[in-house]
Parts: sequence; C-alpha cells; structure tokens
Amino acid sequence: MSHAATAAPPAQGTRRRRHPSTLTVLRWELRKLISQKRTYLGLALGAIPPLIFVVFWNFHEGPDRHGGIFATEITQSGLATPVLMLLFESAFLLPLIAALVSGDIVATEDSNGTLKTILTRSVDRGQVFAAKTFAAMVYAATAVFGAAAIATIAGVASWGFHHVVTLSDTVVSAPEGLLLIVAANVFVLIPLLTVASIGVLLSTVTRNSAAAVVGAIGVVIVLYIVTAIPGLESIHPYLLTEQLQAWQGLMRTPTDWAPITHSAWVCALYALPSLFAAYLVFVRRDVAGD
Repeated sequence: MSHAATAAPPAQGTRRRRHPSTLTVLRWELRKLISQKRTYLGLALGAIPPLIFVVFWNFHEGPDRHGGIFATEITQSGLATPVLMLLFESAFLLPLIAALVSGDIVATEDSNGTLKTILTRSVDRGQVFAAKTFAAMVYAATAVFGAAAIATIAGVASWGFHHVVTLSDTVVSAPEGLLLIVAANVFVLIPLLTVASIGVLLSTVTRNSAAAVVGAIGVVIVLYIVTAIPGLESIHPYLLTEQLQAWQGLMRTPTDWAPITHSAWVCALYALPSLFAAYLVFVRRDVAGD
C-alpha cells in the first residue's frame, strides 16, 4: 500500500483555529464599554444639560429670554428644546464626549497590558481595529441620540408637541419638526465621528489615554482659536469646527443642503487619513517588543 494511502489524517488538535467574526469582536468591545465608568460619565455629560435647562426654564421668571429664534419660541413647543440644546452641545460638549471614549479605546488596553494578549490570540488585527473604531463611533452616536431623546421628552412634557418655527421663520408641523430633529442629529454625527477618528489615531499612536483624549479635544480647541485669528477667514470653511454647525441647514425652508454636503467631504479629509494612519500603526505593532 502506498504512503499516500496510509497517511493518517491531521490530528484534531493541529487543525487551524478559525478567527471569530468581526461582529463577535465588536460585541466584545461593546461589552467592555458597558463595563467602564467612563462610558456612563460621557453619556451623563450629554443627558444632564437638557434636564437642567428644562427645569431652569420652567422656574425662570425673568421677562427677557434671548438666544435666537428657538429660545424665543421655547415655551411654544417642546420641539424647540432639542434644537436649542443641539446648538449648545454640538459646539464643544459632544466633541468632548466623542473624544472621551475614542481616545481611550486602544490606549487603555495598552496601559493594562491586555492588548498584547488580544493580538497574540487567533484574532485578526484588522478585525480588532475595526471593532474598536466602530465601538467608539457607536458610543458617540448613542450619546448624541440619548441627549436628543431626553431633550425632546423633557421639552414636550413641559411645553407640548406643537408646531415649531425654523431658522427661516417658517412654521412646520410637529411631526415634520420631529423628523428634522432626528435628521439634524444624524448629520451632526459627521463631524463628531471625525473627532472620534482623530481620537482613535491618537489613542493608537500615543498609547496613553489621557494624552489621546486631551489631544483630540485639543485639536478642536486649537481650531476654534484659529477661527478667532484675523486674516484667516478664507480657511474657515475647511476647519473641522466649522462643520459642527452644518446641520443647521436642515432648519431652513427650503432645506439648505450646501453646508451639509460641504461638511461631508471636508470631514472626510480629516477622518479617512486619521483612520488609515491609525490602522497602519495598529496592524504593524511589534507585540513582542511591548
């Protein structure tokens, strides 16, 4: 009998182990986020201001209530509340929340020594990076829509589900206003996910959570400073911070899509290189040398 005919099948223990799916790795990352206190700190940062605002406004007796069209209409419709809060939070608070987790997502495991264990197991590095990046973005989206939901519920409970006046001084029905609020929160995610992308890059490169979080929000602060420097007005449309208010185009009649489409490609110029660079650093990491 030939050698080929008598060759034994490979032993069960020598079979190549299959990698878990990327979805499975993502579930691992989301479970990690759920178990961390920092996760709930960021969500609270987005959820508490709307509650404080509604309580204060209900008990505020001053005759002068300034702050733009939505502030003047605040007691006419509860739907003005989530719009006014988005105006407030999108400038700095929501970018801070996005940076809080994205800057920590890789670096914290570096600090704890658990990343080395993960990368030496039968898990593809690209899967781990994709799962961590997507988990950071899911968190940012959760924070945005969580804050919007609380602001909407609190506003409607206080002042009712009525028509609302847009930035074009046009009245829209309550159902249409609610759809605009949902759309506004979807589009504000474009620059916020860009901030998260920068956070992932810094988290991967610095291997230090504090440095990455501070660095990501520091980028936002520096860009705000740039907008205040005289003579640099020509570059304002290309600054990431300018895109944080692009969603306001939805609050006009007819809808002004120009700032939204502009925001999409400008943000891509920041986000895609950041994620690509972070990916290259992550997959080429020398685990043995850590």
